[in-house]
Amino acid sequence: MVVRPRKVSIAAWVGATAVLVLFVVVAVVLRSSDTGVRFRAADQVSLVILGVLIAAGLLLLARPRVIADAEGIEVRNVLFNRRFPWALVRRVAFPDGASWARLDLPDDEYIAMLAIQAVDGARAVDAIRKVRALHAASKGA
Repeated sequence: MVVRPRKVSIAAWVGATAVLVLFVVVAVVLRSSDTGVRFRAADQVSLVILGVLIAAGLLLLARPRVIADAEGIEVRNVLFNRRFPWALVRRVAFPDGASWARLDLPDDEYIAMLAIQAVDGARAVDAIRKVRALHAASKGA
């Protein structure tokens, strides 16, 4: 089972595209406009590179993913991947008012699952049910 956030991913792609287009347009327009400032090719390239970096940062929000199977669960958030065997997971939780689900681990630790987000509505409910069913199946085995 693979789960990815839907609405945040769409927003990240739209935002990244808009930022990149905006920075490219500004880089092109400033070269030809009479602002009183000398805007050179190196400035244009720098502006486009800045746009690419900002767009890449926005796309990190589309990176979260959860992969669950009979042996365990892999959680990939913005920067890091972690894999947990089901024996280590105490509970799959989605606390009231929380923005995303989480795995409760021993010693009062938990890890957020940014791929299962409340804004996704029914998709999030379906995903959390499937993850809980895999967790429950591993306990019964």
